[in-house]
Amino acid sequence: MKRFLDRFVGTHRPATGPDTSGDADDEGFFATQFMERPEDFRTTSAWHARALVVGAHALDPELGLQFLLKAWGNDALMASLSAEDHRKILQHVDFVTVPPGRELIAQDEKGDYALIVLEGLVAVDRVQPTGARARLAEAREGDVLGEMSLLDAGARFASCLTLSRVSLAVLTASTIDELAIDDPRLGMALMTSLARRLSLRMRQLSARLGALLTAG
Repeated sequence: MKRFLDRFVGTHRPATGPDTSGDADDEGFFATQFMERPEDFRTTSAWHARALVVGAHALDPELGLQFLLKAWGNDALMASLSAEDHRKILQHVDFVTVPPGRELIAQDEKGDYALIVLEGLVAVDRVQPTGARARLAEAREGDVLGEMSLLDAGARFASCLTLSRVSLAVLTASTIDELAIDDPRLGMALMTSLARRLSLRMRQLSARLGALLTAG
């Protein structure tokens, strides 16, 4: 937690304004979106390679923003954001769709991105040494995948596989760093919403472990 809060401590510099070179093409293949902006910071993220592997397509940013506000709009900080703040999200967050049967996150890999599920269903599995998959959870609208590695740059604990066509919002470590400098208020709203979901999941896991230990 300290690691992500530290991102928002430091000297603030004025925002440089929207970068229209990064506008999403809702008709094109996700790879094309990146190739058209080779100097975009997102191309340095591990998500860039993963997007190619899973066949991600750009989602209409306006639609993606609607989905995100629907999923997270009840969070206090997100609800406090203005319409102008909502527009700024489009400058920092990518929205994509991914077909079913694709591995969004691979267990044990190093990751620097998190995915917010906006639509669809994703299996969260722990892959056993035998290759069998133990189902830990199923992620739905509003759930976050990979946030622990986003915060601590550690290895992924589980594999995440799409069970249906899904719509996602993509947050990278570079996104968080950029927001910490350019727009701390917006960055804190996004990260606080993410941290609350991580905390809730940890509490649920602790409760499950406690029940198992008591039963044993």
